[in-house]
Amino acid sequence: MSKTKILMVCLGNICRSPLAEGILRSKLDSDSYIIDSAGTGDWHVGNAPDDRSIKVGKENGVDISNLRGRQFTAQDLDDYDHLFVMDQNNYDDVIRKATAPDQKRKVRMMLDVLFPGERVDVPDPYQGDLSDFRKVYKMLDEACKELAEELG
Repeated sequence: MSKTKILMVCLGNICRSPLAEGILRSKLDSDSYIIDSAGTGDWHVGNAPDDRSIKVGKENGVDISNLRGRQFTAQDLDDYDHLFVMDQNNYDDVIRKATAPDQKRKVRMMLDVLFPGERVDVPDPYQGDLSDFRKVYKMLDEACKELAEELG
């Protein structure tokens, strides 16, 4: 049986999407799911997640320290079954690379599982402090809990 492949996408792949990847991995069976993350930008390719994301993850029992940033590619639209983007700008960037309706149908806003059709962004905590990362973790944890129930 093939595994369901899920990709989390944000801007730089060092704050939100690696947290979302780690959180969802903690909620789904690795025998059935492959979960990865990517950024629409290339600034942090090969870099570890932001120290604050790592810290907040560890505070909640989710270790993302071994993840490394990579850039989203058009091939990801074929390789993954579900793509979850963190905000409207990420959504627009990913959809621009889609060349077929079935690719576009795979792309959803991350918080749509909590707020269907409202297009709510996961705020980028990069310019903020640790409390901003904790708020983002809480949002992503709630969304991943719903997503795990939806997929499972």
